[in-house]
Amino acid sequence: MTEPVIRALDASDAALFDTLPDPLGAREGHRLTRHRPEWKRVALRDGRVVARGAWWGGPDDTEPVNLNWFDVADGEEDAGAALLRSAPWQVELELNLPTGWRDDPALRGAAETRFTAARKAGYRLLAERLLYRWTPGLGLPERPGRLEFRAEPDDAVFFDALRRIHSVTLDAHALKAIEQGGPDRAAQEELDFFHWCPSPRAWWQVAYTPQGETAGIHIPAHNPSGPCVGFIGVLPDQRGRGYAYDLLAECTHFLVEQGAEFVASATDRGNVPMAANFAKAGYPVVRERIDFEPPRQAVTS
Repeated sequence: MTEPVIRALDASDAALFDTLPDPLGAREGHRLTRHRPEWKRVALRDGRVVARGAWWGGPDDTEPVNLNWFDVADGEEDAGAALLRSAPWQVELELNLPTGWRDDPALRGAAETRFTAARKAGYRLLAERLLYRWTPGLGLPERPGRLEFRAEPDDAVFFDALRRIHSVTLDAHALKAIEQGGPDRAAQEELDFFHWCPSPRAWWQVAYTPQGETAGIHIPAHNPSGPCVGFIGVLPDQRGRGYAYDLLAECTHFLVEQGAEFVASATDRGNVPMAANFAKAGYPVVRERIDFEPPRQAVTS
């Protein structure tokens, strides 16, 4: 068997990317995503595409922030690993999968091929995520009316709230940030992400109890693909009262009032309490996502 040839693409040969089958429905899942041709790469064996990757970033980013489209033909795990290892960008890998993929042998096999290629390249599993998409036909979630919501212009208030929220968290990305740099790093990564989003800073809100205590925060956002629930967080000393649902309901109403025709969101599969709140608010799971973190150093298979 000949060695795979790894090629970067550009506008002139971007059509090569589309010659590989799409058993996991990545194209449909990325119908609102804009991938730059120059951030696409393929692995060819005997002139045939056997693996492909599309790296992604916002319109103003000079380098990709993640790899969110990665496909590998059956039996071509080594070629997929070579594609990942040779890329100039070592960023998080997001594999978007159809719901129920674990129960369908064909879908599970296709997913496992990609997982194997990622592991051969030194990538490690970080999180399994549930992806949601609310639309108006589902009906707006009822506002309980228990909390008061106010805009807060001071980033320090959100930084302090995020530090406290992440002191007890089930979120894998926050736990990774805490491991690498403590609660300050986790809080700062959240702030950096929401400043990166094109939605107005004025949308961020703090929630208060009738007694004037801070209950939590919610951040309605608009990422490059559209409106989303950016962040829902209840302070540790306010948990156990069901306030996460109040925050989610308010965030949804807020985005609709800004003209949103859909609202996307996500949570870790292991965050059972938050998943229950999404279900209560009428958010259906539309896809699943497996996140892999890149290797800390070069790995050879």
